[in-house]
Formats: sequence, structure tokens, C-alpha cells
Amino acid sequence: MADSPARQSWLDDKSATTLIDDYTQKLVTFMEAISDGHVDDAELAAQEQRLVARMKEVEPSLNDALHDKVTRLLCELSAFNVMQTLHSLQASRPQTKFQG
Repeated sequence: MADSPARQSWLDDKSATTLIDDYTQKLVTFMEAISDGHVDDAELAAQEQRLVARMKEVEPSLNDALHDKVTRLLCELSAFNVMQTLHSLQASRPQTKFQG
């Protein structure tokens, strides 16, 4: 997702679902990192550095009330991402048990 003066909504108004995953798939660095189906230590570290840079850019501009709201938003987003990943992994596991 390129920096843009136009505000991109976080939500799809029709379905009340998030659009963040859609925007994430437009991040060149993300798509390059996952293109081979494996995220290595260097790719993860580079993503963390980009995240830290964005946090340092945004955090100082927030007043205390907005900082609290954005912090809770980030925590909910992180929880959703972990839950979504686990749900996908569980759904893709075979449902039969080993009988050996």
C-alpha cells in the first residue's frame, strides 16, 4: 500500500469486515516475503523494523486518549491475526486421528 493522501477505509461498509488484509496484500515487501511460502528470520526482522518505524512515526502525534484507542485497536488487530492464522491451520489439518 503506497502512501496516499486519500483516506482508505479500514472496513467494508457492506459486509462489516476489515479491509486491512486486502491492503496488506498490496505491500510489496510482504508479498515478496511470503512468495516462497516460507518467512525466514531476516524477512521477519525486516518486517519488524518497518513496523517499529511506522510506530515511531505515528505514536508521537497521538494525544493520550487517541493513543489509548489506537493501542487497543492494534491489540485487537494482533489478536485477530493470530486467531485467524490458528483457525486456518486448524481447518487445514486432517480430521482423522492416527490409528497406529
